[in-house]
Amino acid sequence: MLYNFDEIIDRKNTDTVKYELRNQIFNKSDVLPMWVADMDFKTPDFILQAIRKRAEHEVLGYTLRSENFEQSIINWLKIRHNWHIQKKEIAFAPGVVPGLAMAVLAFTQAGDKIIIQTPVYHPFHSTVKDLGRQLIENELIETDGFYEMDFEKLEKQIDKRTKMLILSNPHNPVGRVWKEDELRKLGEICLKHHILIVSDDIHSDLVFKPHVYTPIASLSEELAMQTISFFAPSKTFNLAGLNTSFAIISNNKLFSKYAVWLENLHLFNGNIFGNIALETAYTNGEKWLIQLLDYLQENIDFVDSFLKKNLPKIKMRKPEGTYLAWLDFRAYQLTQNELNNRLIHQAGLGFNSGEMFGNSGNGFQRINLACSRFVVEDAMEKLRKCENP
Repeated sequence: MLYNFDEIIDRKNTDTVKYELRNQIFNKSDVLPMWVADMDFKTPDFILQAIRKRAEHEVLGYTLRSENFEQSIINWLKIRHNWHIQKKEIAFAPGVVPGLAMAVLAFTQAGDKIIIQTPVYHPFHSTVKDLGRQLIENELIETDGFYEMDFEKLEKQIDKRTKMLILSNPHNPVGRVWKEDELRKLGEICLKHHILIVSDDIHSDLVFKPHVYTPIASLSEELAMQTISFFAPSKTFNLAGLNTSFAIISNNKLFSKYAVWLENLHLFNGNIFGNIALETAYTNGEKWLIQLLDYLQENIDFVDSFLKKNLPKIKMRKPEGTYLAWLDFRAYQLTQNELNNRLIHQAGLGFNSGEMFGNSGNGFQRINLACSRFVVEDAMEKLRKCENP
């Protein structure tokens, strides 16, 4: 079956964050919204059909996850990522960010230091700080749009109070898919200093050839014992509103501590439709995903070509993974506020302002390319007209 990713779906008046909050976020209600990291494509029909079938039953009471829930995860990770896990290693999470928060609560104390590698997904910042932990930013090294981990600085920042490192793999927003040798080096440092690795792998399915996603916990038994990895089908299959995720925790002691928080906060049930959607996605979703990746790659290639031809001052290194582009506007020598105002009020574009990902994001914008090619083309034309009215 061929899927139509060109189709434009009207999401207005559906209480959609991306559209309904435009005025609140941008002080302008008609910007072209390319900020929130969900897709504007239809959720796959086979998932919607499974949800509709369950919704036909007259009772939506407390529901267990079926045995196929865990088995679908096991099969997916084995087929897509060559990672062999067991059912006993799978823990539920009501979303990756809530999972990260529970990990912070379970495995650190107030005042402990937690390292993130910026620029990085903004809830990493707030989750650490809001829960009373000390945030340590280890900025990535950027060279002509290519980002690498700063291992030397990382190790210098570690002390006895450093308890956790939160990893983004693939990295949001810079689009790196960390290579095995990079992950091994990071793992060696964390093992040496007894630092728990909490890995946000929500974009793991969205990786473009020839790049290959590697779960850091799959690299050795030692790393598996010192890592908690969070996954979800939400980015891959456009299911973010169902708040259904999971963690892979191989260490029994860590699993038990996490499970206590999940139980205490009464977050263990999830929801009926999220459970069904995950199981269906991981059972039937591979062909759909292959077509999605091809379409996303074409969107990325279009933006890359357009910028080089029409707006060479805007730099973009093609993302290795995710459907997010990290655009560098520093050549314009504008303050972040000036850049934001020009994009919002002159171009009519709603992007994510770079500074929200850390100080090293100043001069950048994050743009979501998981939308129809027509929308991508419209956005690029708006950018061009803004520079050359």
